[in-house]
Amino acid sequence: MGASSGHINVLAVSARAAVFLAFWLILAGVNPADLPAAAAAVVAAVWASLRLMPPGTLHVSLAGTVRLAAGFPLGALVAGIDVARRALAPRLSLRPGFVTCPLRQAPGPAREAFLMYASLLPGTIPCDASDDAAVLEHAVDVTQPIVEQIAREEARFMRAVRGAVRDG
Repeated sequence: MGASSGHINVLAVSARAAVFLAFWLILAGVNPADLPAAAAAVVAAVWASLRLMPPGTLHVSLAGTVRLAAGFPLGALVAGIDVARRALAPRLSLRPGFVTCPLRQAPGPAREAFLMYASLLPGTIPCDASDDAAVLEHAVDVTQPIVEQIAREEARFMRAVRGAVRDG
């Protein structure tokens, strides 16, 4: 449903409606009395998602997404243990600060999705993405290979969600 074209992408609407209905059923359960509220919520969610991310903006790879989701818990656990160890062990000094990390993704929905994903990674958090070619990351310890970590995670993310990749 493009804002200017006025046509409806039936596949995109159907797929999004199915996903949002599944979320509703997972969260609220199956109750016939809830059907009017579920229908209203699904319609509103589909409308908002089509306005915020028109069809064709991102192409999701099921295999890439499964690999990304499967690898995240272990990576987050290892990084979380490292952050906790650094914070609780007085002999290990923290060296917080900022690191500029180049990004391969051009500004747009794919990059924004990656930055949301990157904000979940322990030890770093994206702070400023106003530069078209890089993101400023706050790190618990700037002596760690932050640039390499962000590049590795961006590559994994890009295999799952393809779209808006910078040329050259």
